[in-house]
Amino acid sequence: MFDLDRWYEIWVTITHNKSRSFLTAFGVFWGMFMLVVMVGAGNGLATGINSQLEGFASNSAFFNANRTTLPYKGFQKGRSWNMLNSDIPIIEDRVAELEYLSPMLFGGRGDDNVVRNEKSGSYGVKGTYPVYNEIERSAMEYGRYINDIDIKEKRKVCVLGKRIYEVLFNPGQNPLGEQVRVDGIYFTVIGVARKTSQANIGGDTDETVVLPFTTMQQAFNQGNIIHFMAATAKPGVKVRVIQDKIVQTLKEIHQISPDDKDAVFNMNIEEQFTMFNNLGIGIAMLIWIVGMGTLFAGAVGVSNIMLVTVRERTKEIGIRRALGATPKNIIGQILSESIVLTLLAGIGGIVLGVALLSGVGIALSQGDQFFKDPQISFAVGILALAVLVIIGTLAGFIPAQRAMMIKPIEAISEE
Repeated sequence: MFDLDRWYEIWVTITHNKSRSFLTAFGVFWGMFMLVVMVGAGNGLATGINSQLEGFASNSAFFNANRTTLPYKGFQKGRSWNMLNSDIPIIEDRVAELEYLSPMLFGGRGDDNVVRNEKSGSYGVKGTYPVYNEIERSAMEYGRYINDIDIKEKRKVCVLGKRIYEVLFNPGQNPLGEQVRVDGIYFTVIGVARKTSQANIGGDTDETVVLPFTTMQQAFNQGNIIHFMAATAKPGVKVRVIQDKIVQTLKEIHQISPDDKDAVFNMNIEEQFTMFNNLGIGIAMLIWIVGMGTLFAGAVGVSNIMLVTVRERTKEIGIRRALGATPKNIIGQILSESIVLTLLAGIGGIVLGVALLSGVGIALSQGDQFFKDPQISFAVGILALAVLVIIGTLAGFIPAQRAMMIKPIEAISEE
């Protein structure tokens, strides 16, 4: 049953010495404020990183050819070699855990190498397979991405990055079917792509012309050479499995020593994502350790002030005991005062912290930011309130025990 007199007494006790109560509560307020701000900032950093990597396959690995560093089967170290078209079917046959495999070619970035009528610019050129869009996904503003027929028939078609389209075409103009000259050769525009991730291979998607891999090989006399290779593992398979098998296969095909660790450059994106995740977990743990330490420091202040309060109210508590108040009543009163003081201060810290995070989130809402949407979840808010109740209880426990030990006769006779 709601005891109005009890709560009024708690309020009178807290406000009896406003300055002391404020200074005592400020430790809890500041601790909760800092905890909320740090947790929100950590979430904002994690959200920002995830948004930068969104659309990029986390289960992928990339490969290219480096000079050998060990002699092998009559070949001297320092030998140059290239990945070839013929490597693709061999890898697909030997690596059963493979989901997607796309060879890549890079070019462009010459002076005004992409031209349409009187408009031009310097942009990257990339040749890929259709499945590459499953690894580094692009959003299509117009048309489509390259497909298997483009690869098979070596069609002279291209997909423009969004920025290239904005430079070469008028706003709102349909580019599909238009001709664009790339490094001196005309291609038909079949699509306009917009990046969905800040992570990219071979240049910003918005500033890259994508060609069918086979078309680029033939049009620019690349023979059967592959500059780069992208691969993803099937669901449930560690990328390390396909990474090791592809490296081993390439070494066997091209007569490279099994012990040569540098001849086949390989990068495991899954491990990079795991590193980011572990970093996020570490930051979150540090935030909670620091925040909880600050909160408990505030709780010590509350406990000390409650001890002082109990000492000042010794005669009052003695009279209560003489009039029949049980130890449970005395302990409940002191604990209630401690919990209420802690909750008021802590809720104030939560409110101010959330308000600050909301303001920062609004200020950073425009554009792609590395720090994005800082906030705390509802679950964290509930956890924070639970922590406040626990801290308030702990802060009031020792003073409550001290109050319970006061003997009525000694308390009444005390001056």
